[in-house]
This record gives sequence, structure tokens and C-alpha cells, in this order.
Amino acid sequence: MATQLAEAEASSKNHPESVVVRFAGDSGDGMQLTGGQFTLSSALAGNDFATFPDFPAEIRAPQGTLFGVSAFQINFGSTEIDTAGDAPDVLVAMNPAALKTNLGALKPGGLIIADTGEFSKRNLEKAKYDVSPLEDGSLAKWQVLAFDISALTVEAVKPFGLGNKDALRCKNMWTLGLALWMFDRDRAPLHDWLNAKFRKNPVLAEANIAALNAGHAYGETAELGGQLHKVHLDAVPAPSGLYRTITGAEAVALGLVAGAQLAHLPMFFGGYPITPASSILHYLVGLKEFGVTTFQAEDEIAAIASAIGASYAGHLGVTSSSGPGIALKTEAMGLAAMTELPLVIVNSQRGGPSTGLPTKTEQSDLYQAVYGRNGDTPMPVIAARSPGDAFDCAIEACRIATQYMTPVILLTDGYIANAAEPWAVPDPASYAEFPVSFLEQRNGPDGTLLPYARDAKGARPWIKPGTPGLTHRIGGIEKNPGTGNLDYSPAAHQTMTDARKAKVDGVAKSIPAQEVTLGNTSGKLVVVGWGSTFGPIHQAVRRARAKGQDVSHIHVRHIWPLPENLGDLLRGYERILVPEMNTGQFKTVLRDQFLVDAKPYNKVSGQPFTIAEIEAAIEGALG
Repeated sequence: MATQLAEAEASSKNHPESVVVRFAGDSGDGMQLTGGQFTLSSALAGNDFATFPDFPAEIRAPQGTLFGVSAFQINFGSTEIDTAGDAPDVLVAMNPAALKTNLGALKPGGLIIADTGEFSKRNLEKAKYDVSPLEDGSLAKWQVLAFDISALTVEAVKPFGLGNKDALRCKNMWTLGLALWMFDRDRAPLHDWLNAKFRKNPVLAEANIAALNAGHAYGETAELGGQLHKVHLDAVPAPSGLYRTITGAEAVALGLVAGAQLAHLPMFFGGYPITPASSILHYLVGLKEFGVTTFQAEDEIAAIASAIGASYAGHLGVTSSSGPGIALKTEAMGLAAMTELPLVIVNSQRGGPSTGLPTKTEQSDLYQAVYGRNGDTPMPVIAARSPGDAFDCAIEACRIATQYMTPVILLTDGYIANAAEPWAVPDPASYAEFPVSFLEQRNGPDGTLLPYARDAKGARPWIKPGTPGLTHRIGGIEKNPGTGNLDYSPAAHQTMTDARKAKVDGVAKSIPAQEVTLGNTSGKLVVVGWGSTFGPIHQAVRRARAKGQDVSHIHVRHIWPLPENLGDLLRGYERILVPEMNTGQFKTVLRDQFLVDAKPYNKVSGQPFTIAEIEAAIEGALG
């Protein structure tokens, strides 16, 4: 009875609407797995959430070093969640390096949970600490709960006869168990997951379950004082339906398959492994029953060339990459534009030129997507704003590619690709089909074939190779309008260049008019975003409007061509602010297309914007 009263009292102490927790440790400590399973528990509890996995670029950095720290942040709660949170309320630090690299982000008064078993002299030296921060008073402005998680884990799994190394690998489950107790979560789904994960090695399953239970029991029974108590967050009100957790990479993969199905086409995916785009290939491999063929090519150029070949053969060709891989594909993008074949190119943007910041996020490929090819090579560009939105954006990319016979670029980024959120699984019947048709007989006067004749949208006919009587030339050399025969004449090049441009420009007629995401259609300030900046912009504008500030939010999905009404909409505001994770690329596009005085607000740190940063920029713009 006393224990029940104590738990009830503890549970009543704190009822926040949302909490931000960051798990951080060595890249071998299983922080991504821990965060992923805590995300699952949040989903099952009915909370809304957003996650931010943040891991090193090194395959395996030296253990205990600052550049080997892996972290996973989740913002979860009983209200609408649009970002992974500005600053953690709780930081779980599995070693000194994890504490040092993540401490600056922790809220004043936030809780640090540290594993003293890893704060050895050697590990402190690797983290560039002269003395332990747990002992020198430098953590005074935070709550600190430090105990030997390593020793407690080894003790919990002792009955299973594991060696010390294998026993310590269960630390992440012990920590997860404590987190489940802290936030009033059910352990049963995690038990089931561990049994499934280690079904071929039941001893490991039992050991990890024991560690999980031991961490939970520690929270229940230890006399921890005011630093640690159980916190319950109610389920977020949501319409009834089928929900699941989804990452951006999963959503892209499912959306591509759905798009191919809506076009009544088999899909071919040609890819080459590169961070963070590789996950799309991984997910598509498991969807073969939906008419999906996957091919891991020997390089990026072969990957896109194979996809173009598949489109020529009557499939929906798809390829994806990141960073320098997109640069390698550029020549073949021009080939797809010249042959006028449907192709979807997914660019999961990452930080910096060249190898840059492979595991960090950025939006710096917009110029490349809109302008970055030799010759006049216009191409539709779409940008997803969140993991769930990537599903609809992938379908839209498939629609435009097949209906306009053009390559299309779909922009995501490292944050969207890896982050997770709850997703209401849509009703397939709610999506309009866009079945393609192939030319099966000659379409010119007197029984001639015109493979580059154009329909009302400016698209040429799609001809499967081997169709009797429809043999025609195809390739990257300029063609005669209509016949497709090689033609170097000035008039032919002018006509074909104009036709390709008009076709892409015409895409704007089939996309929705731009809406104001939040706020009024005119006023003092509008914050214009694209891609993954949606969450922090939306929350910052919401807070600013709650303070009575005249600010609105517009978020653009169709980057090229832009919505036809966007220019008139932007001219209704006195000031335009464009936050981007680059040096001002979309701002330049808006200035160029609409002659508006858009002001940039830029960040290129490899990290997403925080809500506070956008709030400060709004204050400055209105100031």
C-alpha cells in the first residue's frame, strides 16, 4: 500500500504536455536502437512524437571519443508535436564524451542520468576532461542522477552466464527499462520485440529482458529523491483510424510503390548505397510482391542509367542518392530529359559539398535540383516537409513523371529520412489513379510515326520497344520536332528547347494553388519555408501569433515550377523571411521569379533549426 501511495504521489507531481529526452552514448552503445524502441513505446501509448537520430559519420570511431558519440532525441507528448524539440528535458549520458557533446543542449534545470561506471580516468581523458564533471560542481545548474549502470546491468544478467563484454551490451536495455518506468510505459511490447529479435538465441533474449526489467525495477524501488519520479503523458486526441510509426525513407519507399500502382506500372529501382539514401533501397527490397524490381548497381551512373533503361522498356524508373551521388547522376538526368522518359530521382540531401557531412542534414541541393545541369534542362522539383508527407510527395512525383513524360526530382534530407513520426495510414481509395497508356499504332499523317508529337500537356507518346511498326530513334542528341530524327538545325533546337520548357512550366497548371499554412493571406510578415523546416517554422509562427504578432506561415511543396498564385500571395505581405538550411537558395529563386524582397535566414551547421531560432528571427524581422 505504501508503495502504491508513493507511486501515486510521484505521478501527480508532473503533468507536462510534452517531454524531450535525448539518449547519448558511444556509437557501439545501441542508442539508436534504444531510441527506436522508446519511440515504439510512445506510439503504443498514443503520444504524438517526432524523433531526431544523430550519429557519427565514422563507421566505428574509437570508443569513448568525442567524435564517436551517437544520440537519439525524441519529443513526445499529449499535444501536437511538429519537431524533435529544441532542448532536452532529460539527457541520458552513457559516458563522458556523450555528456560533453550534448550538455550544451540540455535545458537549465534539466535532468542528467549518467553511468558512473564509464567515468573512468581513461574515458575522461578521451573526452578532454581534466576532472570528472560529476564531482567538480560544473553541473550545478542541472539535476544529476549518477549511478553505476554498467555494474547494475552486469549484476542483472549474471544468471545467464554471459561474458563481461556481452553483459555490458545489455546496458541500453537497462537504461530503456528505467526510461519506461519514468514515463509510465508498458514493458510487454518490448519483451515481445526482444524475443523476436533474438529468437535464434533465447539466452540473449532472456538476458536483455532481465536487464530491461532491472532498469524498470530500479526506478520503482530506489530511493532517488526529487530528481526522478514517474511522469504520465496522456494520449494525444486523434481521429480514429489505423496509425503506424514511419520514417521518411519508409514513406518514400511506400509512396513510390503506391505511385507506380496508381499509374498501373511495374517499378524498377536502380540505386547505389550512400548515406542517408540507402534506406530507401533497403525498404524497397521487401516489396517485390508489388511489382518492384530492385537493382544495386556498381556505381551511381549505372544506377540511374539502368532506371532510364527500365523507363524506356515501359516500367516506372526510379533512382535515389545523396550529396556527391546526385552530382554523378547529373549527366544521365540530362539524358532522361532529352529522351523525355519518366524518371523519379530521390535526393536525400546531406551536409556540405563533396563528402561533406554524410550523416548530418542540410537543404543545400536546391540550386542543383532546379538549375544544376548542362544546357537548358528544366525539371519538376518537389520537396517533402516531414516523414509522413514524403509518402504523398512520392506519389506526386510519380504522377508528374508519367503524365508529363519527364524526370522529376523529389527532395528530402537527412533529418526527414531518419526521423520518425506517427502516420495515419491513408485509405487507398482516396487517391485518384493516373493510368498511363502506351502508343500502339502510328500517330502521324499517312501512316507515319511521330514519336515526339505532343499532347495537350506537351508530353510525347510512350512507346515500348518492340512494338510492331513503331521503331524510332532515341538518345541524347537533339531531334527533329515530331519525327525524332537527328536534327542539328538552329530551328529544331530552338523548337525542342522551347517545347521541353513549356512542358515543365505547364506542370504548374496541374498542381494545387499555394495556401497559407497558418495565418492570414496578407499582413506585416510571412515566413516562407520548404522541406524539413516546416516543424520549427510552424511552431514558431504559432507562438508568435499567440503573442499577438502579425505573422503568417507559407510552406511550399512544389519548388519547380512554383504554384501559379504564389507571387501574388507573397506580394500581400510587407516583409518576407525565408529560413533555410543553406546560404539562401530558395530566397534567390523567389526573388528571381516574383521580384519580391525576400530576406534570408540561414543555418548550415548540419543540425535542424530550433523553434527558438525561428522565433528570434521573427522578432528581428518585425523589430
